[in-house]
Amino acid sequence: MNRHEQLQRLRTQTQWDVAVIGGGATGLGVALDAAARGFRVVLIEATDFAKGTSSRSTKLVHGGVRYLAQGNVSLVREALHERGALLANAPHLAQPLAFVMPGYTWWERGFYGVGLKAYDALAGSRGLGNTQFLSTAQVKALIPTVRTRDLSGGVKYWDGQFDDARLAVALARTAVARGACVVNHLKCVGLLREAGTVRGVIAEDDEGGERFTISAGCVINATGVWVDAIRDMDAEDGAKKKPPMVAPSQGVHLVVDRSFLPTDHALLIPKTEDGRVLFAVPWLGKTVLGTTDTPRDDLAAEPLPFKDEVEFILREAGKYLSKAPTRADVLSVWVGLRPLVRPPQDEDGDPATRAQTKAISREHTVLVDKSGLVTVTGGKWTTYRAMAEDVLTHCFDGGLLPARGASVTEHLKLAGAPAGAGESLTQAPGEHGYGTDLTALRELPGADHWLWRDGGGGLSEAMVRFAVRVEMARSVEDVLARRCRLLFLDARKASALAGPVAGILKEELGGAFDAAASAAAFKTLAAHYLELP
Repeated sequence: MNRHEQLQRLRTQTQWDVAVIGGGATGLGVALDAAARGFRVVLIEATDFAKGTSSRSTKLVHGGVRYLAQGNVSLVREALHERGALLANAPHLAQPLAFVMPGYTWWERGFYGVGLKAYDALAGSRGLGNTQFLSTAQVKALIPTVRTRDLSGGVKYWDGQFDDARLAVALARTAVARGACVVNHLKCVGLLREAGTVRGVIAEDDEGGERFTISAGCVINATGVWVDAIRDMDAEDGAKKKPPMVAPSQGVHLVVDRSFLPTDHALLIPKTEDGRVLFAVPWLGKTVLGTTDTPRDDLAAEPLPFKDEVEFILREAGKYLSKAPTRADVLSVWVGLRPLVRPPQDEDGDPATRAQTKAISREHTVLVDKSGLVTVTGGKWTTYRAMAEDVLTHCFDGGLLPARGASVTEHLKLAGAPAGAGESLTQAPGEHGYGTDLTALRELPGADHWLWRDGGGGLSEAMVRFAVRVEMARSVEDVLARRCRLLFLDARKASALAGPVAGILKEELGGAFDAAASAAAFKTLAAHYLELP
């Protein structure tokens, strides 16, 4: 996946069937599905793949235990089905993960256990393991740092875990392999219109300022929390802006050392003081604590946590862990904006109707405007593939694309995935997530020169070169935030590597790349990931 080659395709090909705006989970899923059906597809992303919400998830591939508690059985069933498909298609990036739910009252183990047995039943043949009732001793053995006072057993169940940003890159690479043209750092600056109908996009290269006119029969707006900005581009001159579709909700995650949860099992607290779910999840050698669900009105590219969110996570985690984490223990904090779909009565923008984001739909919405612009928002990573199918179905039903067979993505292996079921690859510490790319990776210069190596995470000189040559990385941030996840694991260590990574990027990208500016920008960003209000 070479960016220069993809830009050259845009210069030479004049007409496309589908133009997708947005390189997050949804947009990449749509591009892959459409390309796999044989359509001529182009996808543009204003910054980097998964730069926004799609790199800031809880790293869980799950059906949604809390949605089952809310009675949304259809959403849970679909998500569990998609969980199975994702684990099968990207086993190098997504794996089963066991969760332990401790009980501190006499009724909790039985109450939650019955619900999780129903969760197993909904998964059917794609279940990952049976729910088990645990004794107090078994809970202590699986979660050594669990609070033991008043502990009265627990329940163990299974879900999945994945690397969200690297999965996004795998989707992009797979789409390119199927014929799509995919370009990051290429911003949509306008829509092409003919007689009131959207017929393409105008895009500008973030690096050189070159403009591209991309003609397409079908334009799909998959920009997450930013879909309303693209829809505003579709408004007729002087027309009133369309009612916003998205009510953004903020999810905060704090990362602390593995010593707080020295196990390969995750901890689930089903009901915190305000009724939300709290996770403590092992991930790439660290522990992720989260998440919150707080409404906000702005759409900052790098939102900061609110003080009460940080205090809430630390306080609630401290109730269930023998060693309570403090602000000083936080290695990185990241904040993602969820694109929750506004209910119809909220179209007037009345803040009073937006106070409880828990009540707003977690399902996705596809809207086809009278201009033909297709907008999709909402949903979650686990169901990205099903969302893509639904988007294309709307395009077929609306006459924007000719119906062309069924989707083939349910059983389509993603880039780097072993071809055979159950096939395993020998990975050294730090090589997690590369799958069949390990052979090519180990042949690059610097394969034995490690810049950072810790538990499941790592970054070698060769990985930086691979990120540029194969995964379209263009900056220090692209490498240390999304090709490697160090920014999300330990922002201080990531900042310390900005200079060495910039030096390797300079060798790969050549004279036009400003190594000093890229390193400085990343250090500023890394400081942001350590900023606790």
